[in-house]
Amino acid sequence: MATIAEREEVAAPAAWHWTRVRNNRNFLGFWFMLPAAAFLLLFLTYPLGLGIWLSFTDTRIGRDGVFIGLENFVWLADDPVFWLSVFNTFLYTIVASVIKFALGFYLAILLNNHMPFKAFIRAIVLLPFIVPTVLSAIAFWWIYDTQFSIISWSLTKLGLITENINFLGEPNNARASVIFANIWRGIPFVAITLLAGLQTIPASLYEAATIDGASRWQMFRHITYPMLTPIIAVVMTFSVLFTFTDFQLIYAMTRGGPINATHLMATLSFQRAILGGNLGEGAAISTAMIPFLLGAIMFSWFGLQKRKWQQGEADD
Repeated sequence: MATIAEREEVAAPAAWHWTRVRNNRNFLGFWFMLPAAAFLLLFLTYPLGLGIWLSFTDTRIGRDGVFIGLENFVWLADDPVFWLSVFNTFLYTIVASVIKFALGFYLAILLNNHMPFKAFIRAIVLLPFIVPTVLSAIAFWWIYDTQFSIISWSLTKLGLITENINFLGEPNNARASVIFANIWRGIPFVAITLLAGLQTIPASLYEAATIDGASRWQMFRHITYPMLTPIIAVVMTFSVLFTFTDFQLIYAMTRGGPINATHLMATLSFQRAILGGNLGEGAAISTAMIPFLLGAIMFSWFGLQKRKWQQGEADD
């Protein structure tokens, strides 16, 4: 039988190790992340895994499917509508993301300057992002209406056109129209996030650069842009993810028309899986989006590595 003193000697190191682990920053961060990880596991990981599994089956609404391997993907490889949706998705994402970043960055720099009613202007800038997506889509649907479009009416009164523009009924016009609507909604997110980053840059850096005779372009190139690199990486990643997986705006405005000209992979997946009843094929379209989304996430991860030099560490 172990004596009380021997038990205390065994328990003391265990308690000391537990206290050390409990006070460790990494261990504390793990506990803080645990609820979020559980939430993501329940509401994101399980549906994602289920969707990937369904993409390898011939499941339909009202009927359990059987495993068919890559048959859905082979079918999609010969489907011209699927490849059109891939083209539309990349066109929509690249054009909208680039313009949103350029205009959002410029707007952030303007809002970072001293101006009257700056707080009110910042609140106004956020409005397009705050308004629900469907309401924005309905508003643009009326703006683009063939008969009652305010754009066509204004251009007609100015004598620039003789007949109304068919914004949503002609393929190229429809693509441009939905891209413009997405840009209008996305600029506030980019602008406000970059504005927050701009305000974290120490003013002393600009003062030192001014004393050294640096021009505005040199200060932007050697101070503003390098300091904002990690934030730009995160902002662009989220912008690409939100745009690539956009569904509400497209579906509310065009339903993927005309003649599939505005179908994105997300809207085509919904059409095939829910409206068409072919859950397996719709899940395969969604699964095909995963490699592109992982690429965007990796871009963000590599961009975040740039933060190390700001903390006095060497890059890997």
